[in-house]
Amino acid sequence: MTPTRRQAQRWDEDDVRVRPARGKSRPRSKERPQHLDAEHARVIGVDRGRFSLRADDGRDMLAIKARELGRKGVVVGDSVWFVGGTDGGEDDLARIVRLDPRTTALRRTADDSDPVERVIVANADQLGIVTSIIDPVPRPRLIDRALVAAINAGMQPLLIITKADLANPAELLAAYADVDVEIVTISRGEGKSPQPSDLQRLRDILVDHTTVLVGHSGVGKSTLVNALVPGADRSTGMVNEVTGRGRHTSTSALALALPEGGWIIDTPGVRSFGLAHVSPDSVVNAFPDLTPGISECPRGCSHDEEECGLDAFVAGDPHAQARLASLRILLASRGATESGQAG
Repeated sequence: MTPTRRQAQRWDEDDVRVRPARGKSRPRSKERPQHLDAEHARVIGVDRGRFSLRADDGRDMLAIKARELGRKGVVVGDSVWFVGGTDGGEDDLARIVRLDPRTTALRRTADDSDPVERVIVANADQLGIVTSIIDPVPRPRLIDRALVAAINAGMQPLLIITKADLANPAELLAAYADVDVEIVTISRGEGKSPQPSDLQRLRDILVDHTTVLVGHSGVGKSTLVNALVPGADRSTGMVNEVTGRGRHTSTSALALALPEGGWIIDTPGVRSFGLAHVSPDSVVNAFPDLTPGISECPRGCSHDEEECGLDAFVAGDPHAQARLASLRILLASRGATESGQAG
């Protein structure tokens, strides 16, 4: 029915119902919800956009990121606040609504030329560098890189040498005797389980700390975790006899509560530890056993020139010479990064 002119004159824009365009919703409010009822938890696992949480009251649940977090990354070890969720089932996911500031962040890049740094673990205060004395053999370059990463992140480094029952670790112990790092050797007994006395010493160091374990595949990280945390049931693998490398058994980082107090975080085996995010000065500072010799270097020394005072400082000491060689390799890779070349 067509309205009369008189009726039409009485209508205004409020009488017209405007249908929103397809696919669009009401404008978002700039005010974010405060979530005053949010509960606190620790992120203990991450898997394809799902986050495993351990709430302060001991509940375990699955969660997703709330929209208000935007692009903020959430990693294992993060301290978060969540709403919703009861039993962690797929149909009842909690939502992470806030992320506490991190006290530490362990970072690595794919290599020394990769500008993209990746946070591996947050809020850990110790970095346990796990290396076997044989099968596979130690790789001092990776140990040194992990030491640099730990010191740069403000974490206390810890060197854990496994399989000490198969070979004498004296040479490796001597190489790091002057480095400010606590060292634990682990021998195996029956069933290839760690000797109780060695395991107890490690427990004493880990108690009430949050410790990340890093190392090559096959060095025994998962075996250690299974011994430290009953019921952890982390998969263990064998070492390839041809390549001397281990097979990846852990596919993602996982935080586990220690019975005595504290946390241990198992990470996948690594074959590289890029340090593109670490400045050359920070690399040098991670070699405290060499820093006394820097006083004899000329001003602006690159530590890889004829006048470098470090050569005289390490003369006659094979272990110190190996450490200097490692430092120079790291500095050279950083120099290549800064000049835009591959390290």
